[in-house]
Amino acid sequence: MYGLTDDEIAALLNGEFEKFSAHEQALLRLADALVGAPVNVSDELYADLRKHFSEEQLIELAADAAQENFRARWNRVFDVGSDFLYCTLPPK
Repeated sequence: MYGLTDDEIAALLNGEFEKFSAHEQALLRLADALVGAPVNVSDELYADLRKHFSEEQLIELAADAAQENFRARWNRVFDVGSDFLYCTLPPK
């Protein structure tokens, strides 16, 4: 993951969104909502997102998330595994 530290990735994996800024937390909540079935972005979440992002930015963010969701589901159909480009290193 580009731009994230090992600690930030660990926080994501543990659902510790409070370790991120308010706009990052809103975006993480959007990402969680977009991978659900059915997809449901609540009015509350949308209002929070609009505090941090323009309508145009939200359109682009939703499109990016949809593309990644498509890619991930495609990979599952064809059993495409990880190339292990990222893994956390144990503490020294």
